[in-house]
Amino acid sequence: MKKVFSAIFVLLAFLITISGLFGFSSKKLALADANELEFKSKSVYLIDSNTGTVIFSKNEKEKLPIASMCKIMTLLLCFDEIEAGNLDFNEEITISETAAGMGGSQVFLETNGKYKVNELIKSIVVASANDACVALAERIRGSQSEFVNKMNQKASELNMDNTVFVNCTGLPQPGQYSCAKDVSKMFNELLTHQDYFNYSRIWMDKIHHKNDRITEISNTNKLVRFYNGCDSGKTGYTSEAGHCLAASAIRGGMRLVAVVISSPDSKTRFNEVSSMFNYGFANYVNKKIIDQTTPLEIKVDVVGGKKETLEVVAEKSSYIFCHKNEKRAVEIEFTPISRVKAPVKKGEVVGQLNVYENGKEIDSVNVIANENIAQKTYFDVITDIGNNWALI
Repeated sequence: MKKVFSAIFVLLAFLITISGLFGFSSKKLALADANELEFKSKSVYLIDSNTGTVIFSKNEKEKLPIASMCKIMTLLLCFDEIEAGNLDFNEEITISETAAGMGGSQVFLETNGKYKVNELIKSIVVASANDACVALAERIRGSQSEFVNKMNQKASELNMDNTVFVNCTGLPQPGQYSCAKDVSKMFNELLTHQDYFNYSRIWMDKIHHKNDRITEISNTNKLVRFYNGCDSGKTGYTSEAGHCLAASAIRGGMRLVAVVISSPDSKTRFNEVSSMFNYGFANYVNKKIIDQTTPLEIKVDVVGGKKETLEVVAEKSSYIFCHKNEKRAVEIEFTPISRVKAPVKKGEVVGQLNVYENGKEIDSVNVIANENIAQKTYFDVITDIGNNWALI
């Protein structure tokens, strides 16, 4: 027990003072100069991706049509299926007549043609292809209607309280709506899939059909090319929804997510998202206080193992998002599980880090084993006894 309390004491005494930071809150921050931001879009929203902290909002909960930004959820479910092992990038899908005939933005998939999942996802991310959306929806759930049920289920899991999906493309249909806050939730969730960035950064590419037919595509999110740090996004447009955009940019380790709904024209949506990004990067910083890539300086004892102590890491990184020119102080406390017994597998949870500010917990992170430790064998025990006997 003394070793456990000693470890806790050392971390409790570890005070992190962060200069140049200000104002963490899970709620909207009171921002100086925020009123200087002016928007023509009906609804806008800007958050820090890592902490979810709201930087700026306007009509963020208003229920509105979002056009092709619905495809964010379509893509999210596709990547979920891939990570679950139910779908593979190299799998070939036969295109139905329904999918090929969707119209609107498309890459002109051929009925009964075979296309790899990789090509279909690229078609959605880069060219906002309706035909590719329906093809993947039919593959994953058998029909678009069943896929839409899954979309709404996922929306509920993400607490998207002001969203209802009716189709997987965003084409105008009664009863379908979302809001800027909900769009940011599903888009931020999509950003957790690293494979998504293999497509979102593409500026121009080609989709190959049989008989050497080619469809050239270019990214509908122009900020990927023209805004420094923007590496992802999804546009949308119908006469009902107006011009929409959800996009993300990263600089200096800080990732921002911005959403605009119902801009009067395409130029305005890109300008207003750029303005929000500029404001966020100019006024805020995101400080990493726990790094998941660096082993922790914590001693975790192992009972009955070939090694007596275990190297550990944080399961995820922890951040504080703050305004510039302010000081912050946090305390980090390590609480181990009662007893770590061999064998230990890499990735096994062995404790928890709790981050406190002014006595209030602001984050918690699992501590996991960074190595495997096998259980002592009978011969290991005999050897230990022999070694200890020799020292007497």
